[in-house]
Amino acid sequence: MNLALFFDPLPETLTAATPAPTTLAAYATRFTETFPDWRAADLALIGLDEWRGSSTGHPSRHGANEVRHRFYNLQKGSGAVRLVDLGNLRPGLTLEDTYQRLREIVAALIEENTVPILLGGSHDLDYGQFLAYETQNRAISFAMVDSRPDMAEPGPGTAPEDSHLRRMLVHEPNFVFSLAHLAHQQYLTPPEVLVALEKMHFETMSVGEVRADRRLSEPLIRQADFMSVDIAAIRWQDAPGYYPAYPFGLGNEEATQLCWYAGHNEQLSSFGLYGYRTDQDVNGLAAATLATMLWYFVEGFYHRRPETGFGTFRFLTYTVVLPGNPDKLVFYKSRRAEKWWMEVERLGDNSVKRVVPCTYEDYLNASQGDLPQRWIRLQALLS
Repeated sequence: MNLALFFDPLPETLTAATPAPTTLAAYATRFTETFPDWRAADLALIGLDEWRGSSTGHPSRHGANEVRHRFYNLQKGSGAVRLVDLGNLRPGLTLEDTYQRLREIVAALIEENTVPILLGGSHDLDYGQFLAYETQNRAISFAMVDSRPDMAEPGPGTAPEDSHLRRMLVHEPNFVFSLAHLAHQQYLTPPEVLVALEKMHFETMSVGEVRADRRLSEPLIRQADFMSVDIAAIRWQDAPGYYPAYPFGLGNEEATQLCWYAGHNEQLSSFGLYGYRTDQDVNGLAAATLATMLWYFVEGFYHRRPETGFGTFRFLTYTVVLPGNPDKLVFYKSRRAEKWWMEVERLGDNSVKRVVPCTYEDYLNASQGDLPQRWIRLQALLS
């Protein structure tokens, strides 16, 4: 597939200066005259400037380029970096065309084990990211970080950015196994939306829950095949780059931690940062925040350590005996990290089994005779 047909090269203002040898700019292969060899890369950055899905119109400047300016001046982290920048995606004739372009591009990159990083545009563009997984021929899990679940009824007067999550969940064929929605703000979220997600056995964490103990979000992200982040999940004081402004949300420390978790997840094969509007970012603070989030994702990626071989010497195995049905639960803990997993079998059919990420608290609850809520949700999804 000739991906170069879909992209414009980076502007000269981003690539003219000779980069300092210790910065990311010196290690990234960027599209200027020659299209990079994306098949040989670990990560591929894609700039987006598509806003037809937003109700607030097109911002004055290209957001991905603003973030790139900050990102490439950051110091390279530990280890080798094989990062290509494919430039900026040319929008399709219609918004639906753009979604389909993203579908094809993301699917092609995943097939070559290159992780696409989608940067910019309105949050509904993650629908194109989502469509790429239809080619996987399996059920997938994903995580979304946003100030509210975008579950509005599509129709006249509803912007696609307000209904893209609903569109994913009702897509046919349905290939969604699980969803984790993180950092919603309850005063922005209709109660019936949370009820609907609960009935579908999906997990949610409010912004207060994430901020109280961000470690509890790690197993939810570790289960995801892809993740999308809306900058609106971050409080305005830390990232003044979205509209309308909200004074509450994730702090920049929580936001970067979630990006680290995403990068560190060896199962995750695409990542998106959406919603940044340059016309709101007077002093460049939001661009700097997103650049740092992107840095943590890349750094997390290069700290990946595949966790395989449950039941082998790599893991400690804990079997908890229970009084009912099931009569036992099996947990695994990595010997080299504070990571836990739980074995879930479909009741009455042990041929359907999954080993899923969980928390130490899930193990403690089981040890006290209580079935973890995570087990109950997974049991429902397997039924």
